[in-house]
Parts: sequence; structure tokens; C-alpha cells
Amino acid sequence: MASAALVGHTVTMDDVDDAGARARFESALSTEYFVLQGASGATISESSSRSSLYMVSLSSSLIALGFVLNASEESFLSFAAVVLPVLFLLGTFTVVRLVDTSVENVRVLQQMARIRRHFAGIWPPGAHLFGVAESEVAEASRSLGLRRANRRAVFFTMATVIGAVNAVVGGAIVVLVVTSVMALPTSAGVIAGVVTAAILAAIAFGYQLLRFASLFPRDDAASAR
Repeated sequence: MASAALVGHTVTMDDVDDAGARARFESALSTEYFVLQGASGATISESSSRSSLYMVSLSSSLIALGFVLNASEESFLSFAAVVLPVLFLLGTFTVVRLVDTSVENVRVLQQMARIRRHFAGIWPPGAHLFGVAESEVAEASRSLGLRRANRRAVFFTMATVIGAVNAVVGGAIVVLVVTSVMALPTSAGVIAGVVTAAILAAIAFGYQLLRFASLFPRDDAASAR
């Protein structure tokens, strides 16, 4: 077996094989990092597209409802009975998918943080150049611009915005049902609509908290300050 003596250490073929394997591993890890960057960008792009689709659909429908209302109240109720439930379903599907993409993005960022921590450990004197945080959860949170790595971050996501707007749409449907179909006073319809909107918003927030629970452990709640 070929060998060479260098500064009191004999470099064997096993050492050469280990060095080659490490080089291939580092190359694969760099490739994985770029793949994860692409996956993160894809989740953000999908979130933006879905949010825009819902908001454009909502604004267009509201404009159409305004024109129909000028025609007659009966036409308005008929049109609203068709359009608003469809908008509510679209909003519900949008919120679910936005949560999915948000969870996936955070998971990808945490994987990228693990790779960055590995790279930072290759040469400790230069580790500060990577800006590595106290934990992977904290570093992923900083990548999202969050000051703290905890589950309360879900209240500032796009899913929360769409969920709140969609909750108002659901409340409006209830108002129309109570006042037009059940022929109850307007005050009763408004109260029922507000309660319904609050419940729907709470459901959307709770769903997000449930999905994000595994990504933001309570032990890391005080990190990323």
C-alpha cells in the first residue's frame, strides 16, 4: 500500500479515500443547500400567487355585487347566494394551502440552518461570518425576519390575513341568511355575523398553531432575540 511520510504522520490510501469521500460529501451538501433555496423560493411564490388569486376574486365579486345591488334587492340576494359561498370555499382552501406552504418553508429554512451550522464548524475562526444563531429554530426565524422563535409568529403570516378576511366573508353569509332567509331583525343578523366571523378566525388561527407546533418547540420560545 502506497504511503508518504509528512511531518511525523503517515498518509495512507485510507486517508486519501476519507478525504475524497469528505470532498464529495461537501459538494453534495452544497448542492442540497441550493436545492433547498429553490424549494423555499417556490413556497413563497405559491403563497403569493394563491393570496393574489383570492384577493382579486374577492374584490371583483364585491364590485359585481355593488352593480347588482343597483338593479334590485332580489337580484342582489340571488347573486350573493351564489358568489359568497364560492368565495368562502376558495378562501378556506387558500388558507389551508398557505399554512402548508408556510410550514414547508420554515422546515426548509431549518434544514438550511443545519447545513450552515455544519459549514460554520469547518473552520471555527470564521464561523462568525455565517451569522449562525443559537439554534436551528432561531436561525430559521431570523431568516423570516422574526424577533422571537415561537408559535405566535403565525399571527403575522399571509394565512392569517386571508383567514381573517375569509372569516368576514363567512360572517357576511350568516348576516344575509339571518336577515333575508330567517327574516330576523338586522341587529340579530349583525350579532350572529360577528360571532361567526370571530369563530372562523379563531379556527384559522388554531389550525395554524397546531401545524406550527412541531416547528417551534416551547423550549425555543426564548431564542432568536
